[in-house]
Formats: sequence, C-alpha cells, structure tokens
Amino acid sequence: MSGEDQDRKLGMGHEITRRDFLNGISIAVGTSLVGASPTWLEAFGVPKSPFAPEKDPDYYPPAQTGLRGAHDGSWEVAHDLRDGRDKDWAESLDDGESYDLVVVGAGISGLAAAYFYRKFAGTQSKILVLDNHDDFGGHAKRNEFQAGKRLLLGYGGSQSIEAPGNYSKEAIGLLRELGIDVRRFYKYYDQKLFDSLHLKEAVFFDQETFGADRLVPQQGLHYFGVDFTLENVSQIPIADAARKDLLRLQHASVDYMPDLTPEQKRSRLIKTSYKDFLLQYVKVHPDVVKVFQSSTHDIYAVGVDAVSAYDCAREGYPGFKGMSLPQSHEQNPEKDEPYIFHFPDGNASIARMLLRSLVPGALPGHTMEDIVTARANYARLDDASSPIRIRLNSTAVKARHMGDPANAKEVEVTYVRGGQAHRVRGTNCILACYNMIIPYLCPEMSEKQKEALAYCVKIPLVYTNVQISNWKAFQKLGVSAIYAPGAYFSNVTLDFPVSMGDYHFPGSPAESCLLHVLRTPCAPGQNCKDQYRAGRWELVSTKFETFERNLRDQLGRMLSAGGFDPASDIQAITVNRWPHGYAYEYNALFEPLYQAASERPCVIGRQPFGRIKIANSDADGHAYTNTAIDQGYRAVREIVGA
Repeated sequence: MSGEDQDRKLGMGHEITRRDFLNGISIAVGTSLVGASPTWLEAFGVPKSPFAPEKDPDYYPPAQTGLRGAHDGSWEVAHDLRDGRDKDWAESLDDGESYDLVVVGAGISGLAAAYFYRKFAGTQSKILVLDNHDDFGGHAKRNEFQAGKRLLLGYGGSQSIEAPGNYSKEAIGLLRELGIDVRRFYKYYDQKLFDSLHLKEAVFFDQETFGADRLVPQQGLHYFGVDFTLENVSQIPIADAARKDLLRLQHASVDYMPDLTPEQKRSRLIKTSYKDFLLQYVKVHPDVVKVFQSSTHDIYAVGVDAVSAYDCAREGYPGFKGMSLPQSHEQNPEKDEPYIFHFPDGNASIARMLLRSLVPGALPGHTMEDIVTARANYARLDDASSPIRIRLNSTAVKARHMGDPANAKEVEVTYVRGGQAHRVRGTNCILACYNMIIPYLCPEMSEKQKEALAYCVKIPLVYTNVQISNWKAFQKLGVSAIYAPGAYFSNVTLDFPVSMGDYHFPGSPAESCLLHVLRTPCAPGQNCKDQYRAGRWELVSTKFETFERNLRDQLGRMLSAGGFDPASDIQAITVNRWPHGYAYEYNALFEPLYQAASERPCVIGRQPFGRIKIANSDADGHAYTNTAIDQGYRAVREIVGA
C-alpha cells in the first residue's frame, strides 16, 4: 500500500475540528501569532498598535485544537533572546504604566503570587501579570471540545491535585479560600465506572519493536507493564527465555545483592538504572527490558535506562521482593491518597478560580462546581480599570533595576507583544517563568546564580486529547488504559470519569468521549538531561501532521479488534506540545546526592535579586501544583517580609 493510500485509510484527508483564530479570522495551524510582523498583522485588519486580539469577541483559546501547549507564537521571541537576535526590540515603547508588582508568567505560580501579594498588600494593589501564551494557566491548560451541544473537557498539562493531605498550610489554604473542597471529589470521581464495565489495563506490543501487533490485557490495575500472569505472558511476542524471566522477576523472592547490607543495597540501587539492574543482577533476557522500557515515561519522561532501580522499587516495580531494602521515609505523593482529585480540565480549574478571584467579571460564578463550565471573558483580563491586569501574548525579554539592585526603587520590565517591544515599571517584580530564561532577562545577576538557574532542563512531553465518536471499542476489548512500550505514544487512556456541576462525563460507551494520549520524546542511552534536550529539539521541529499520522496509525492498530476505525471515529485532535514541560526533578542516578537543601541548584537560583524574586515549580525542583503555589507564596513573603 502506498503512503497516500495508507493516509487515506487512516483518515488523514478527513475533516476534523481544528479551530485556530486570530482576531476571529481563521488562520493556518502553525502561523505565529505573537511573533508575527506588524505588516502581516495589518494585512488581516489588526492595527499595529495597540495589538489586542483578546478584545475580539471570537477570541477563545480553550476551544482551539491542532497544535497547542507551547503553540507557535509563544516561543519564538524567547528563542531570539537566547540567540542574541534582539535588535528589533532596541526601540521599546514606554507604556507609561507603573505597578506595585509585575509578575512574569501567568501559570499557577504566577497567579498564586498575585493572589498572595494582594492578600498581604491590600485590594488596591496594582498588579500586572505578563504571559507569552495566548491563554493563562501555563501548563494548567484547558482543552474544550463539542459533541453536538455537549461540552467535553480535557487537560492539556497539569493534571490533578495530587495527595492534598500532604499540601502545606499555605497551598491547601489557598485552595480553600478559592472554594475548592477536595473531599467533594470522592463524590464527583466515579471510581466504580470502569470496574462496572469490566475494563482493565492492557499492554500493546507493536510490530516494529516486538515483531507482531498484539494487545494483551492485564489482570488488575497496576503501574503500566508490571503485572503479568502466566496466561498473559504466554501471549507476549518475546523470546521463550524472556517469558520465563518475566515470570521469575514478578514472582521470585530473591536477594540479588546478598553480600550487601540494606543501606548498601539502597546506595547501590540509587546509582544503578532499572535496566542495568535487570540485565546485570537479575540477568534477564534483553526482551524483558523492552517490555519495561517506556513504563516510566508517564512519571519520569525517560525510560528505565535513565531511572534508578531504587526509584523503581519505590514505585512497585518487580524484582525487589527478597532484597530487604531499608524502609523509605521519602514522600511519594502518588501512593498516599487515591488519584481522584481531578477537575475535568485538570488544574486549569485552579488557574481559572485564581483568575476569577483576581479579575472581577473575567469568569462568572463562585463555586468549584460552576467554574467547570464557566466561559472566560478574555476581553476583561487586561482592563485598565482593574487593579490587577493579565496581559497575554506578551513575552518578557528584560527585567532590570532602575539603578543599583541593592537600593533601587523600581524594576523596569520590557516585553514583546505583537512584534513591538514595550516597557512597564514595578516597585517589585516576581519572575514566575522558566528558570532557564531568567539569566537572559537579568544578565546583571551573579554568574553563580545564573549558572544555578540554567542548571535545570525542563522535561519535554506531549499531552494529546483525542475526541472519538464513541468508546465502544474499549468496552468490547475490556480495556480502559493501554501501555505501549515500543510505540510512538507510550500511554493511551480513557479520560478521568469526573462529573461535577453541569458537567457530566460521557458514562455510556455509545457517547463521544476524550482519550488522553502521552508521548515523552527521549533518546535512550544518554543521561536524562541530554535525553530531555534531544526530546525538546524533536518537539520544536515536529509538525502537527506527524503527530496526527502516528496517532491515527497507533489507535487503529491497537483498537481494530474492537471495531475502531481511525478514519471515521476520530472527530478532533488537540496536541499539547511542551518542549519546556514539567520542572526538572533531580535524578540521583546521574547527579550528586545533595546533603543540604542549600546545596541544590534550584535553591541557589531562587535567591532574591534586589527587587526581583523568583517563583515557579523549577525553584523547588518538583513538578507539582502545590510546589508552584508554595513558591509563589515564598516569593511574596520575600517582598513583604516575615
């Protein structure tokens, strides 16, 4: 079959919902919005100054599909800054605006910082929040779809409120002040739905990696790829020796390091990848490693070649029953409480509730239930009459003190919007953006601090939401989630079954629903940072059509036995591409074990710099929502004092 014939079979030529608008005018996917030249903008009726697409009544980013996340137009200016191509911004316009606080970054950390600052400094505080994206929330991205008159919601990034019992008093206090009662999710999250339909997890073995396409159901709900019975293993297309090793690995109680004390084992396992543990200590057939290779992607965004055996032991991976490892006192949020604290749009609802509190009239309602279906009024975000303003499509390129940082009274922030550089001033400034861009924004910082800020390498990932006409194929196959160790996308799951307020999860398999599909591009065999860098480059250079073609092909092969047809059953696709994704979490397999918090690069990097403070999840080295909130709180306390 030719490539064109294969594309037709997959439905590549079929119409799917892909809405991309600039000031209400449909444009091609991939067109730069923020970085577009003034001449190009004027050709579409957008005046050179002011550039204000958010004021158009048709401006509504959550409903856009196609390539989202770090969308085209959100990253080009930052890359120009990095590469020294900043001549066009030499002549910046003075907006004549002065604020008590300028926040760079409208993610949860930046919005939380604005919230805490107003709480301490008073309701009349003037605050400006700048963000390079066309929507607020940062990685807490809301994706909207329509199934007839029915609204379907997906999360394009920050997923859930993980283990709220472990939140700090400031973080859980913020949620409560916003009106979020996490106990209600026990009612809203249907924990019995998939069980009632007898749906379980499965593993898809692809022909390219394993020699045959085969979907193998598992017996229970476990971490992907780690629960195989004799019946399951017999179906896996791997060598007979590997099948025997897989059963041995899961059921045998063997101490593979008998000459070491429990603490020595722990130290050895921290510096041994799970792949090497399997090959060198358990001595399994190499096919066993292929089965597990991508099972860590959803947590670490790299395979088992770059995750320590100790971390895998903590996650419940097989091979450690007889190892007598010391009891770990390290926090593992995902195991402390059920994974049910989830809004239908993920933590975008937290960002939306923050916005509703900060900018009156931007979002209607007043409860955690009505926020789910509330429609944001983007025209109200940057209103001159409001003490707090959110300015989207605005990439900061400089934050400098007006005088000596030790005694300056103001910070001047330069940002690029619609191809034009602008300047505003603030008595204080909080940089709630990515750590690695801060050295470019503040070149006068010390080399030690800039080096610490540049240390982290953001984790690249792709969260894709796919609207399908129904999920009967999943019901017929008896699966709710599929792990694919060798495929382009490593995980495919039915969306979380959450119903709250006026929003109802499509609980019948005959109804249109969303699939959540994960890809974490990496380069096995390298250290984790180099893998993340390779993945970032891949994402920046990958077109939507590549994602779509791989998605259609993989879903068709996985679900064909259930009657799924990618050409007719796929209705809309939103690819949330995050080349700079989640915060870098230190990987002890490749890095030193820091004996004190003060030694960690993130702690060195987040130190106050005059009137400039730093707040983001990078500043704590953990990719969690409570971390983002806590860092916003810390930055504000550094401004207002203890």
